[in-house]
Amino acid sequence: MIKEEPSYKIKIIQSNKRRRTISARLVEDTMLVYAPNSISDSKLEKVIDKLKKRLHNRKIKRELNKTHDLVIVAETLNKEYFNNSLKISSIAYATNQNKVFGCCNYKTKKILISHRLIQMPIWVRNYVIIHEMAHLIEPNHSKNFWNIVSRFKLTERARGYLMAKGLDREEGLDDIELAG
Repeated sequence: MIKEEPSYKIKIIQSNKRRRTISARLVEDTMLVYAPNSISDSKLEKVIDKLKKRLHNRKIKRELNKTHDLVIVAETLNKEYFNNSLKISSIAYATNQNKVFGCCNYKTKKILISHRLIQMPIWVRNYVIIHEMAHLIEPNHSKNFWNIVSRFKLTERARGYLMAKGLDREEGLDDIELAG
């Protein structure tokens, strides 16, 4: 499961040499924030909140990609559903996909999968991966695309699961619309 955003100790290091940029890095449980002296406390507070979220998302992404090897999953699905014919340059979890469950760049052959899928059944995640892999063959949602996706025996069940969870078009079903 995805852990809630941690509360880091914050150490602010301000400098006259810094003019505009603010950066941060984690050292154990302390977030070191480097900022210009001229920044207001209210602006610095807003930036620190954003930096906390960014560092937390990076940590989630690293943990997910280390513990849930999507390359192995994709290789297995490629063998089973695509006769090992697909060449995927990379597949990884992304923490910035809150409106879609996956995306595929068919030109670069890179696939990103939303970290939200880790909280769903494996067969739902596999459906989304197959959906994105099918875009390597058909970069649209044509009838041929849906014929490819429907090779996965749990396609309708996974789509139903996502719909039953109340995940409507605004929350990620844009790319998983009903074939028709």
